[in-house]
Amino acid sequence: MGDLLRSFPKKYASEDKALWKHMCWSIGPVVSAGSSQSEELVYKSHHSKNYSYIINCLDSAHNFPFARNRIVELYIWVLGVYYEPQYSFARNILVKIVALTSIADDIYDSYGIFEEHKLLIEAIDRWDKNSMNKLHPEYLQKYYKILLQSLEEFEQEFEKEETYKVYYGKETFKRLLRGYFEEAQWLNEGYMPSLEEHLKVSLVTSGYFMLMASSLVGMKSNNIVTKQVFEWLSKDPKIARATASVCRYMDDVAGHKNEQERNHIPSTIECYMKQYDVSEEEACDEMNRRVVIAWKEINEEFLKPTEAASPILVRALNLARVIDLLYKNGDNYTQVGKVTKDSVAVLLIDPIP
Repeated sequence: MGDLLRSFPKKYASEDKALWKHMCWSIGPVVSAGSSQSEELVYKSHHSKNYSYIINCLDSAHNFPFARNRIVELYIWVLGVYYEPQYSFARNILVKIVALTSIADDIYDSYGIFEEHKLLIEAIDRWDKNSMNKLHPEYLQKYYKILLQSLEEFEQEFEKEETYKVYYGKETFKRLLRGYFEEAQWLNEGYMPSLEEHLKVSLVTSGYFMLMASSLVGMKSNNIVTKQVFEWLSKDPKIARATASVCRYMDDVAGHKNEQERNHIPSTIECYMKQYDVSEEEACDEMNRRVVIAWKEINEEFLKPTEAASPILVRALNLARVIDLLYKNGDNYTQVGKVTKDSVAVLLIDPIP
């Protein structure tokens, strides 16, 4: 299976690269209509800086040819979390984390074999450069090296008393990859979890607990991001669970058919069908019903006092909004379609009249 997956073709690579080049030299509505020429150039430069990281540092086409080439899509994802100019530093960090996460997802979900998954999670848990030599094949070493270097570079951007933000980001990333490995174990053992067992892991592997924490790492807004906020997030508060639920259920409804065509763990759809002896349509209806409930829970968190300020809650809300955009009518991240292309054009290519 590992050799078969290693030969899997990478789609849309040239299309994505061309679209990104166009995007980097276009003025989109994130820059207000009254912006000066210098502001526009700064904004373009910011796009180019993130592009340079993904192309030059990750060099996915060479280092990770099996990975989805989704440069533009992941940047749209991050812009959905925060488009505001004052959050450019946070956006710069998050786009790098999302890029690293997407590669890790492909390693565990569709490319690597179980023995490689085990080696990588052991190294991630140690988070030690000395673990690099124990990683084989070479692509694991490359990924691990880039991951450690990226987090070190993040720390260098902060004053010493603020490096705790990177620590929390790192710990949530570790938690995500542990979840990926647990799913890999299920697949390796042919295990069918109950829906409850599945959700304990798959809400984590939705990536949204990690992204919520990571979206705060670079936020600089009147000291509202504190250790207390990260501790609050580490307990998976209601709004975090609701946002992760929107992601998990919408992702599974949109993508479970394609996933089951290859060697893949059961999704919440398959688990629900088996546990309650219902049809696929009934299972999808139930997951969609749960999405509606999760949205209500997100809205409720804005109507009552919480331990987090509104700008922090908005990141959770925006993450849910991005999922709604990309997964409402199919998986428009993995299989790029009209929805994604139109969103890129409207946000980043077509100039403001």
